[in-house]
Amino acid sequence: MRDHIPVVVQGSGRRARRAGLAGALWAAAELIVTAGVVVLLLVVHQVWWTNRQALAAARDEVHALERSWAEKPAGVAPAPDPPPGEGATPAPEGVPESAPQSRDEPGSGVEGSPGTGPGTGSGGSAAAGRGVEPPAREGSYAILRIPRLGVVVPVAQGIDKRAVLDKGYAGHYPGTAAPGARGNFALAGHRNTHGEPFRYINRLRAGDELIVDVRGERYTYVVGKALAQTTERDTGVIAPVPRSVVRPDQGYTEPGAYITLTTCTPEYTSRYRLVVWGTLRR
Repeated sequence: MRDHIPVVVQGSGRRARRAGLAGALWAAAELIVTAGVVVLLLVVHQVWWTNRQALAAARDEVHALERSWAEKPAGVAPAPDPPPGEGATPAPEGVPESAPQSRDEPGSGVEGSPGTGPGTGSGGSAAAGRGVEPPAREGSYAILRIPRLGVVVPVAQGIDKRAVLDKGYAGHYPGTAAPGARGNFALAGHRNTHGEPFRYINRLRAGDELIVDVRGERYTYVVGKALAQTTERDTGVIAPVPRSVVRPDQGYTEPGAYITLTTCTPEYTSRYRLVVWGTLRR
């Protein structure tokens, strides 16, 4: 009877190791592809979908503002109450009636205020005065129109990202001047994503118009200067007389009625700030 001699297959362990390595590499490749798809979807959501949502919401807000202004214009006195016995409801005692909005008087502009041209502001004159006070909290109250860029965007009080900027609005820096007022009406807006209303403000040129509509009022500013790059801490660009503290040769030196647009630069980063200045047309 013959003894059974075990047969050893050369290389079987090596093939098993290779198969295991191939499986691990395949699994890693699948993970990388999956991660890449997830990142791509996130980028698409951030760059495309948030733009679409914010643009649609901002457009709806502009239409809502325009409708509300048409239904209840500023400075229009309320209709008289009907005679007694015809369904009139007396106003509660001690509650005053709303007064028409006051308008700036012609010739109340700032001495030496920059900018020339026909008046387009309150009561047919854009002379700088008190302007139209914005609301105390976040909420749209004006419309910014940039004809050269085809931009029509709501303006809201505050620069909070979630409450204002991410909605595709332009945000009014707290503490800066009201639209049409002496000082600096300063605005911030996204350059990329979330409606990106200020994406192309680098294309604005001297003489381009920046139109601000508030209920019953229109203020037209004219682009005068731009600062291609400065730091995020350059608070001088939104000062009452806007002048860069990083580059003191950039900005203005005389009191006036200004508008400032600020956004991030370069595109898809937030490292620096791009600034465009304009002056109220008188």
